[in-house]
Amino acid sequence: MLTRRHILIAAASLCFAGAPALAAKSMTLTAAQTASVNLISDYINGFEHLKGEFTQISPKGNLSRGVFHISKPGRMRFEYAPPNPFLIVSDGRWLTIKNRDKEKGDQFPLSQTPLRLVLNDKVDLVRDTNIIELVTADGLITLTLEDKKESLGGGRLILVFDEARKELQQWVVVDGKNRRTTVTLENIVAGEAPDPQLFVVKINRKENITK
Repeated sequence: MLTRRHILIAAASLCFAGAPALAAKSMTLTAAQTASVNLISDYINGFEHLKGEFTQISPKGNLSRGVFHISKPGRMRFEYAPPNPFLIVSDGRWLTIKNRDKEKGDQFPLSQTPLRLVLNDKVDLVRDTNIIELVTADGLITLTLEDKKESLGGGRLILVFDEARKELQQWVVVDGKNRRTTVTLENIVAGEAPDPQLFVVKINRKENITK
């Protein structure tokens, strides 16, 4: 069973609570490594609208599927397929996690989540993050980073980028207790403006975190 915390972790690295990990020192990048990181930044900066399908594996091995929509700046929708009842929506200001079965949910300021690394108009991963590890092999760039604003809650984010397809293929969130949530993206389509109503969600609030 997916817990609320696992859902928070999953949405791409949203805002999870784990035991704080010691921050690692950012590696010194070579010119070639900087170019590889910039490929990922350029990809994120290169689209305004994005949609597709996702598969998520929780730290306990639970598998969920669904569809996603992104519309920059700031808007996102991750809709899980039944029997998973959760819906995750960002309207540009608030990130809402809704249980559709109970019509209840939680809200978090978008500015306090690392989603800014994907939903901002302009992203510079070299500038905005601490690069912990970078591996280039078999046509994939695997980038491990920490958010300089610490919105990963003591955790790390691993981005897997397909150089040939020039697409972000996967991300992995590793929390402060080394628990991993993997999200794989498929059938990605860029450029189609979604219905703005996709980013409107109503809930009966259980909790509203504003600090």
